[in-house]
Amino acid sequence: MKWCDLNPSVLSWSSEEIIVPYYFDVDEKWHRYFVDFKVKIRTTSHGDVIYLIEVKPYDQVQRPKESKARTQKARARYQSECEEWIKNQKKWEAATQYAQERGWKFQVLTERELFPGGKK
Repeated sequence: MKWCDLNPSVLSWSSEEIIVPYYFDVDEKWHRYFVDFKVKIRTTSHGDVIYLIEVKPYDQVQRPKESKARTQKARARYQSECEEWIKNQKKWEAATQYAQERGWKFQVLTERELFPGGKK
């Protein structure tokens, strides 16, 4: 948010304004995805561009890895991480399509993109 406020190329931004419907296969229901940010940026090469941006920790954008531990707790955690991974994939597919239909772009950012060289 600070970056948006301080960057002269950012013409406008909002938080959780855009709501994208998506279908989650695990529970077989429709849900509403509140995208973190909508940012309108003036570029020199492409004019004004609107981005839908999701901010996630890096470990949540990676496919879960099964633990070597074979405990009930480890299996339950892995199953929960897999469901969250699937849910995020469905959200991001829906947001990508939503953005493309409007001539916008969708992007997921992690601390690696937000703080290159180390967390601030």
